[in-house]
Amino acid sequence: MEWSDFDGVLFDLDGVLTPTAEVHMHAWRTLFTDFLAERGDESGPYTDQDYFDHVDGKPRYDGVRSFLASRGITLPDGDPTDPPDAETVCGLGNRKNSTFNQVLKADGIVAYPGSVRLLDALREAGTAMAVVSSSRNARAVLQAAGLADRFTTVVDGEEARRLGLPGKPAPDTFLQAARELGVPRERAVVVEDATSGVAAGRAGDFGLVVGVDRGAGHAELTAAGADRAVDDLAELIMDDPGEHATP
Repeated sequence: MEWSDFDGVLFDLDGVLTPTAEVHMHAWRTLFTDFLAERGDESGPYTDQDYFDHVDGKPRYDGVRSFLASRGITLPDGDPTDPPDAETVCGLGNRKNSTFNQVLKADGIVAYPGSVRLLDALREAGTAMAVVSSSRNARAVLQAAGLADRFTTVVDGEEARRLGLPGKPAPDTFLQAARELGVPRERAVVVEDATSGVAAGRAGDFGLVVGVDRGAGHAELTAAGADRAVDDLAELIMDDPGEHATP
């Protein structure tokens, strides 16, 4: 694609730059499988489709609420300080986060090679870049993956909470990142792997929305608002990525 048509790229993190979506999926599966078993729930097992339908791309507590609602389960919200064993929305979210951090610390994370190639090409072309993630672990993941020095702008779950910004599929976090980069929305590209994130990019009326299929499906990403769907970000690299670099 012709990157000179745009001044900035706003990347989701998990599933776009790093395969942390797989770690998140594992943590969510562990959480909800155990939770349903403890309740003796007979609505059926938690599946990967539940992740894509109710959890993927959303702030942690919103994901808990969405899944519980899909099973007709109501819990008190509780408070973000709730311990992981509390049977509240926040308690379950914190239990999931504890599992995620244990896996990240034990196994580390390696960025997708195709994504790193695109980051290299954009840096060479002088394109501004930001990370926009619902996760409150975004900075730790960037550090673990060796990508922390690539981005001066990171709008993550902590930043969204501090600024009072609603999470995806609302476009507010992407709009905040574009403002911090000093890039007009019509000159910015949103890159997402979740349908909720793609919907946020479309709602924000950005110049281009790219969906990366890590399991959601090309058709689903397109239906959510992606202008283009790819399997790997290396597909978006020009033959000579530096040809449009600023002199």
